[in-house]
Amino acid sequence: MRARREAREPDRMPTQLPAVLGPDFPLPLDEPFSFDQARRAGLARRQLALLTREGLVRRLLNGVYVAAQAQDDQLLRARALKLVVPPNYVVTDESAGWLAGAPMILRPGSHLEVPAVTIFGADGDGRLRNGLAASGRRHLLPRDITEIHGVRVTTPLRTAADLGRLRHRDQALSAMDQLLGLRSFTLDELLESLERFRGFRGVRQIRWLAPLADPRSESPGESALRLRFYDANLPRPVPQVEIFDGDTFLARVDLAIEELKFVAEYDGLEWHGPDRLEHDRRRRDALQRAGYTVCVFTSTNVYGRKQDAVEVLRAGVRAARARLAE
Repeated sequence: MRARREAREPDRMPTQLPAVLGPDFPLPLDEPFSFDQARRAGLARRQLALLTREGLVRRLLNGVYVAAQAQDDQLLRARALKLVVPPNYVVTDESAGWLAGAPMILRPGSHLEVPAVTIFGADGDGRLRNGLAASGRRHLLPRDITEIHGVRVTTPLRTAADLGRLRHRDQALSAMDQLLGLRSFTLDELLESLERFRGFRGVRQIRWLAPLADPRSESPGESALRLRFYDANLPRPVPQVEIFDGDTFLARVDLAIEELKFVAEYDGLEWHGPDRLEHDRRRRDALQRAGYTVCVFTSTNVYGRKQDAVEVLRAGVRAARARLAE
């Protein structure tokens, strides 16, 4: 019995966790590490799970972790990718956008999920089977590939073209919005690049979606809500509009049709939690007093099984038109 308890000793954790990891942590505090590296350093699976659950360690990618206090920057992301990507493979899709700096591209559905790294062999390599990366082959030209801190990766332009073709339309538009926001290519350049994908999977979708892409969109939810305006056959909304009442600043809103004084806002849980309720109520009351019609949407309205964003938008625009005549 005693020997059995001693064998399980590595799984034990101190009952009092530190505020942040300190110098006694067996791995560097400013560099990513893999699960295998953690195990070799003496951290059992249960210990790593506890540190991650308590926010002392964060998971960057599947099987790749870093101390919570490590600064999230491009170099850190590149080092994380190097742990799972062989030198002759190219990082693509959401993983490429994440490395390039698109802020929310890894969160098409839930920010609690970390997808596998997406990589392809540009030199005829076969599928990589390491359990951490989704891989295969994709036809990439030399101009499609760049290098970031020693990691080969598709350019933001090629990444936008791939995600615009290959993802569900909500995710596709959001990805193009965010990648345009990096300002490394223009919408005209994206549109011009589409001719080369004639006959490729998803080309009809991106030909329709790409002209709608807008770098001003600040979240996937806003991008998807913008699509619901088109589904409802409503005028094109403008993202991130600053609204004034005379010289008084009222609010910066997610989407607006300014000539109708109509505002649509997407309340994601991450940015509009309970601590923001009173602030949001005050600013929206001010907009209403200034003559604006305001509709607020959540993920249930936009993504849910019984999503009703189209109907709510149409009713809101009708109300805004009627209000103009008052």
